[in-house]
Amino acid sequence: MPSFPRTGGGRLARAVAPVLGFGLLIAAWQGGHHAYGPLVLPSPLETLRALGSLVTSGVAAQAALETARHALGGFAVAAVIGVGAGGLAGLWPFVGRMIDPLARLFLGIPSIAWVVLSLIWFAGTGLAPLFTVVVATVPVVIAGALQGTRTLDPDLAAMARAFRAPLAVRVADLYGPHMLSYLFPALMTAMGLAWKVAVMAEVLGGSPGIGEGLALARVNLETADALAWVALTVLLLLGVQGLILIPLHRALEPWRHVAPLGPESGS
Repeated sequence: MPSFPRTGGGRLARAVAPVLGFGLLIAAWQGGHHAYGPLVLPSPLETLRALGSLVTSGVAAQAALETARHALGGFAVAAVIGVGAGGLAGLWPFVGRMIDPLARLFLGIPSIAWVVLSLIWFAGTGLAPLFTVVVATVPVVIAGALQGTRTLDPDLAAMARAFRAPLAVRVADLYGPHMLSYLFPALMTAMGLAWKVAVMAEVLGGSPGIGEGLALARVNLETADALAWVALTVLLLLGVQGLILIPLHRALEPWRHVAPLGPESGS
């Protein structure tokens, strides 16, 4: 049976796979458009035109800034609280046992419930989307941080204490690097959830932002505009992940992004 060279095949596959995935999505989208019509599902081209109209009119930029303020502000607060709680749990197991049931409790509360409560508590203040993002995402970050501290080899921690390593050294060289393996997936999940919850709170609360544009598109039955707002949200999320979280992950854990040796790497 003939064999074919695989040199560079891994790189090619990694480059082609995302394009193929998006191509299949666009094809299915176009097929749905032909099946159900523009009122139910506008075509990708119609959605792109609607998005272009929102961008050129300046409406998209203003709404994106408001939603980004809600999503990124809430995410930043949740990240600080979650990482801090996880670090404390690693240093003092009693704190971890105290925080764990609270994190599980908050994870079980639906995001829509927090939206409704925040609209009651913060009506007229504009804080509802920000508060909803914080309470919806902080349990995700705490759960990841707790998992990272709990899976640390206790012998390593005991050895660090036996050699009287300073607290700063233990945090920077022991707890921190180990937590990163569990923390970054949690942060990526929390980032995606932050944008969803922010838009949801804006839709229901009438707050300025992408959610307000979605609500207006629903009232006017402008499905193309609604999909354009959704596309804008996804593009913003991918942009923030690609410009902030992924480069930060590469900087803190560069060894995870080194190409493996073998036929796929061209060796």
